[in-house]
Amino acid sequence: MLSERQELILRLVVEAHQGSARPVPSKEVADRPEVGWGPSTVRAELAALEAAGYLTHPHTSAGRVPTDAGYRRYVDLMVEAGPVPVANVELELTRLRREVDEAMRETTVALAQVTDLVAMATAPQASLTATIHRVEVLRLQPNKVVVIAIASTGDVTRRVYGFDRPLDSGLVEWASSYLNERLSGLGVGARMIATRLADPGLNRVEADFIAILGRTFTDLVAEEGGELYLEGTSRLLSDAHRPDLPRADELMTALERRAGVLQMLRSSLEERSVFFWIGGENPQPELRSVSVIGANYGLGHRNLGAVGVVGPLRMDYATAIASVRHAARELSRYFETVYSD
Repeated sequence: MLSERQELILRLVVEAHQGSARPVPSKEVADRPEVGWGPSTVRAELAALEAAGYLTHPHTSAGRVPTDAGYRRYVDLMVEAGPVPVANVELELTRLRREVDEAMRETTVALAQVTDLVAMATAPQASLTATIHRVEVLRLQPNKVVVIAIASTGDVTRRVYGFDRPLDSGLVEWASSYLNERLSGLGVGARMIATRLADPGLNRVEADFIAILGRTFTDLVAEEGGELYLEGTSRLLSDAHRPDLPRADELMTALERRAGVLQMLRSSLEERSVFFWIGGENPQPELRSVSVIGANYGLGHRNLGAVGVVGPLRMDYATAIASVRHAARELSRYFETVYSD
């Protein structure tokens, strides 16, 4: 646990380093008007912060720079202190109505411009918004049926099942009615699908038949993709950021592959507020030289996706946090109109 004096000194070092990109000497900290202690006290506190892992000496410099842990504590203190300044991000997503793809792209473009970082956003997964609208079971041949599942979003999944014996037409018609009765209106990714399909009152033939046809809905969940929107990757290769990114090639490769970043953002869907991965905290090894700041958007108490930024450890965290929060709020408002019907 840091003392209030140490927290202040850490904040001053981080902000000075953000502005200059150079190691911060103790004299620069001691000369700040907020500091009411002598140079010897400041040096002692800087040494204590370094010993605790929040600061480090680059090379043989007398100045200090923040470590991953230092940035993390700085961000935590910023969040604990209360609301950050309002973001200067202009978004008018409601005018896009149901053009979800365009809304996601406009969000990332605006976010990248205002933060000068890589902006990213995940589109809602089908399982989070779609419901099962209708199910049809049709007999194609005496021993072959097709199951057609139609989602509320208009997506259609078809599965053909073959059997080693001819099927009774009455069984096929019953199955179609049973599946509609049990699953209509249920979320595509709902965990209760298997429970809904199970009924101790079914005889063995009916239960076995439904168990096979139920694979259609398991496959529907497994196939859901979603998309990662990225904007501003070239910004990290600019002269302003390149010195702060010693592993820029690995970072670019990870962003281009997208799948790992998409999975990482999906893992944060349970977060209720802004979330951070700073340096070594990042789940993706290729991102452990940068910081990721994100926030989830959604409907009520249900998160649909995430929006965020990727940038060097030495970034403007206050602007990034405020911008990401604002973008998440605007996407939440937008999707309320999209899924209001």
